[in-house]
Amino acid sequence: MAPASRGWVMLFRRFTPRPLTASTPLSRYLSSTTFLRVALLAVPASAKIKLRQYQEECIQAVIANLAQGKKRLGVSLATGSGKTVIFTHLIDQIIPHTETARQTLILAHRQELVEQAVRHCSHAYPTKTVDIEMGNMIASGAADITVASLQSIVSGDRIHKFNPNNFKLVLVDEAHHIVSPGYMRTLEYFGLAPTASPTSPALVGVSATFSRFDGLGLNAAIDEIVYHKDYIDMIGENWLSDVCFTTVQIKADISRVKKSAAGDFQPNELSRVINTDQINDTTVRTWLAKAKGRKSTLVFCVDLEHVSGLTNAFRAKGIEAQFVTSRTPKAERIARLDSFRRSEFPVLVNCGVFTEGTDIPNIDCVLLARPTKSRNLLVQMIGRGMRLHPGKTNCHIIDMVASIETGIVCTPTLFGLDPSELLDEADITVVDAIKQEKILEAQRKQGAGKASKPSSGSVWTAPQQITFTDYETVFDLLEDTSGEQHIRALSLHAWVCVGNSRYVLYNSTGTYLKISREAEDPLSKEFIVTETVAIRKPPGLKPKAPFMLPRLVARAPTFTGAVHAADTFAKKKYPAQFILKNQLWRNSPATEGQIIFLNKLRQQDDQLKTKDITKGKAGDMITKMKHGAKGRFSTLEADKKRLAKATMKLEQEEALKKREKVSVGPMVPHFR
Repeated sequence: MAPASRGWVMLFRRFTPRPLTASTPLSRYLSSTTFLRVALLAVPASAKIKLRQYQEECIQAVIANLAQGKKRLGVSLATGSGKTVIFTHLIDQIIPHTETARQTLILAHRQELVEQAVRHCSHAYPTKTVDIEMGNMIASGAADITVASLQSIVSGDRIHKFNPNNFKLVLVDEAHHIVSPGYMRTLEYFGLAPTASPTSPALVGVSATFSRFDGLGLNAAIDEIVYHKDYIDMIGENWLSDVCFTTVQIKADISRVKKSAAGDFQPNELSRVINTDQINDTTVRTWLAKAKGRKSTLVFCVDLEHVSGLTNAFRAKGIEAQFVTSRTPKAERIARLDSFRRSEFPVLVNCGVFTEGTDIPNIDCVLLARPTKSRNLLVQMIGRGMRLHPGKTNCHIIDMVASIETGIVCTPTLFGLDPSELLDEADITVVDAIKQEKILEAQRKQGAGKASKPSSGSVWTAPQQITFTDYETVFDLLEDTSGEQHIRALSLHAWVCVGNSRYVLYNSTGTYLKISREAEDPLSKEFIVTETVAIRKPPGLKPKAPFMLPRLVARAPTFTGAVHAADTFAKKKYPAQFILKNQLWRNSPATEGQIIFLNKLRQQDDQLKTKDITKGKAGDMITKMKHGAKGRFSTLEADKKRLAKATMKLEQEEALKKREKVSVGPMVPHFR
């Protein structure tokens, strides 16, 4: 045993009668602040971790922004990048803004995250005093570093022992939760909400998923993301393990599964649909076909019943599978995790335990046996397998995908692909190639026939794989509902597709929400949500413009996130009976006014009547008209004509070249 290891074992024996070895997990003995302080003093300074280049870059980005007077900062880093290492090493580099402000508070919402922060602090600052505020562990309020669980610090009057004036820094782990009520109360106590005060400490929130499922912005707590490095960058730079993806379509009808308050599926209802003998058997057979040789597979289930059903399904096939749930006693959980880390059994089944803050680097397969609507949850689950480990070449992500019509988020959607794009052991390079081809296809559709012939010396070829949706008339374009199918699978509201990546939702007053790509650029990754307010005419006066200028409501990195943000906004401001897609009035006959408006686009011998179309469908068509359907139809027609002309010209040039071609070789005799 190394001298340092013997030293902290001996110190611990002074405070606990229980057997203890150098390999014993620290978390098993965190029963008091005294134990923690002993552990901190026992770790030598030589144990400090050497930071990676991007970790140093991240710390310098935070320091530079604090020097500019900014106080509420966010750091976006992929799971497995060492977020806890970064923020613990940040502590000593933050300059106190007053003489007394020398303390640091670390906030986390789960016990595992608290214990993880403690372990990293023990390595980074072996001579500092560290307290824990969690459960029956009561902090003094005067330690150099306090690591607190959110639930405990907001309980009763426990927070009042801390003097905000003595703190230079507040760190928040998994900061995508930061706008929840408990966090906001804590930030307000420390002078960081609703805005930062001049005397408040600095705030740094760290997360791998800086977005919320309900679409609500994090700007109530964080003003700026100052550093970002996602998992694709990390894999490309060999900081994270390579991954390969397989998606498997399962026969599960989850269209009637209700949503929870957070917007994802209700676990008990989802479990009744997913936890069947047939689906569990399909899941195990998929693992046998695709990942039987993997040493350490982590399986994510819906609830406790699903854990039991799937564990038994693995065992029925002779596979040794263990499980961990929130009800597993801590000592038993630690023992199973230790065995799993040593690869003593191949499959560990869980539900909701290992989504955040769990470090099991030997995981070489992640089996997603539960559908979700939450991108954050999907990223957190996949992230469990991305850590590097000796002997591990990659991690195989197997995603059991249910019906995409219910608006689920699955592996392809993380890369900007259509949810129906099934993958078979595709690595990052293959998935990115598919995405790039999709982007190029979108560009070809949008810019068909617009390319000009290049200068001499280069070879010009006609655009390839051009596809148009043929509309004989403007009315055919208005009747096309294919653009609404995906967004209405994600949303309860009657969104209308009015163009490429553009969607509109009208309020009863004429005010409307719009979702579109940033600058309507097919290469843009961001979507924006705007609201355009209709101006009411005062009696006898005509306003100069019918609408106010659009105002930004939200910005989202994904289409799904933009839809959730827009829906959250709409539910608060617009009457439900007007915007919900399943209202009975939408199936009633169209009004006379709607018919008159639409018949302007039809031939005199082919006029609509009120019984021919529903009120909801007529309203959608009118929305498309108001947002440029005529111009869109004209553009499509012009593009087709230009493409046909360019193709014909190319064919003529090719035919001419063939006639003029001279072959090298013997002359063929020409007989009369």
